[in-house]
Amino acid sequence: MGKLVSQDEIVNIVNDLQKNGKTVVTTNGCYDILHVGHVRYLQKTKNIADYSVIMLNSDASVKINKGDNRPINTESDRAEILCALSCVDYVVIFDEKSPCKLLDKIKPNFHTKGADYTLETLPKEERDVIIKNNIKVEFIEFVQGKSTTNTIEKMKNI
Repeated sequence: MGKLVSQDEIVNIVNDLQKNGKTVVTTNGCYDILHVGHVRYLQKTKNIADYSVIMLNSDASVKINKGDNRPINTESDRAEILCALSCVDYVVIFDEKSPCKLLDKIKPNFHTKGADYTLETLPKEERDVIIKNNIKVEFIEFVQGKSTTNTIEKMKNI
């Protein structure tokens, strides 16, 4: 089994890891046009627990969140790139607008979000899943000026 797993597989993997005393951290995102800000964020996420699980927005999910012109890279390409990173243990794809249903199934020990959020400003559904499952949330600072949107804008101006 590789790093890219199904939703059913990740639930079983996480259950087994936690039964054996290991900790699991999740995060989510599109990771379209991977940049240094993504890499540093994922490295910091991995440092929080024994295993990291990246919940990756599917192409359909990215379109819901970012519009019809996105993603730039397909979900299979984005998943393969994430799987190549040593700080990523597992990647699982979800189709919904948010990862809430999947987060509720996985029940990790920790979940990371960008520091532009606080527990109070997280979307209510996500906050409710976190509180219900007693998941600890860590907020990670972004690398200033590094974003996929900024990269796309820079490319347009070339």
